[in-house]
Amino acid sequence: MKNLKLKKGKEKSLERFHPWIFSGALEGTVKNLEEGELVRLFDASDNFRAIGHFQPSSLSIRILSFEDVEIDQNFWNKKIEKALETRLVLNFDETQNQIFRLTHGEGDGLPGLIIDIYGELAIIQCHSLGMFNHIEEISKAIEVVFGDKISTIYSKSQETIPFFANAQNANRFLKGEAKNIWAAENGLLFFIDYLEGQKTGFFIDQRENRELLGKYSKGKTVCNTFCYSGGFSLYALQHGAKKVVSVDSSERAMELVEKNLANNFKDTTNHESVKADVFKYFAEKGDEKFDVMVLDPPAFAKHQKAVPNALKGYRRLNAAGMRNTNHGGIIFTFSCSQAITKENFRTSIFAAAIEANKEVKILHQLHQPADHPINIFHPEGEYLKGLVIQVFDK
Repeated sequence: MKNLKLKKGKEKSLERFHPWIFSGALEGTVKNLEEGELVRLFDASDNFRAIGHFQPSSLSIRILSFEDVEIDQNFWNKKIEKALETRLVLNFDETQNQIFRLTHGEGDGLPGLIIDIYGELAIIQCHSLGMFNHIEEISKAIEVVFGDKISTIYSKSQETIPFFANAQNANRFLKGEAKNIWAAENGLLFFIDYLEGQKTGFFIDQRENRELLGKYSKGKTVCNTFCYSGGFSLYALQHGAKKVVSVDSSERAMELVEKNLANNFKDTTNHESVKADVFKYFAEKGDEKFDVMVLDPPAFAKHQKAVPNALKGYRRLNAAGMRNTNHGGIIFTFSCSQAITKENFRTSIFAAAIEANKEVKILHQLHQPADHPINIFHPEGEYLKGLVIQVFDK
């Protein structure tokens, strides 16, 4: 393991246990280091500070340990065991909830590592070559900690490792083989499209927000936009919605909606699937308005330069949603963009209310669930922002 030195005073972030070191903090020019290589960091006085993965970018080091330890199989076993201990505190009923996030990157002290559990399936998703270099050890650690409860382990990292890293065979089975996976969330069964679907196959982070939406849905008309596999729609139907419309521009998403509906409900005549661009749907659907609306778009801003345009997008989307919600109706609106602050998002909803000429009350402020923890030393890990608002005509 090679050593790197920090410039004088640049150890301050490590004293605050922040897990990132930027290139400007490093002394001299970094030479003879491969992307993903483990390095030991020392301050200007030659005191050990941390161990991390190197990458040739502005974010140069992702910290794995603030202690001088061996990054061996025992290290990974302990990390996975500690992560599971956090999830066991949540007291999931395994017959009703088989879906959870086991590791959430920096939130679990494992920058660049996502592991999602779907019943007996574990999906590993690496967001750095450094973490991917340990994929076999991570897989082994899952086997050690879970035993025979996990029959299949799949690496789905090809699209999340930076393209310039040139990772080989990043999508592959590490244990078991391909098979259809259905997993329960609050008593509903979802098909997990882990081979071809978005993220690891399902959006786990909206579990509690889906359940909250269900409580607002009885006897109501509900429109779920950017619906993907129909999570919010199924919860609305489970709780007795009068009518549910699911909208997404992806044909694959609509196929997943129909598959999930058929597996959970005998009668789906009060559900309508609409393959359409959401803005076009609002413009062309006619005078129908809804009692409950879900606005859960993909990330509008993946970096700071995109924030101004993203905020315009959120304003435009929410203004359209407000115009298509009944007087006194409810909107669940979200941003999953890490670059968008809670304040920025709330301001965009404020601007949308002015544009749509609506009176708006905030009923709930939503965020990611406990199995997506936020490291107190890494506030950047808070990415999911949501509001439940009530909309009134003026």
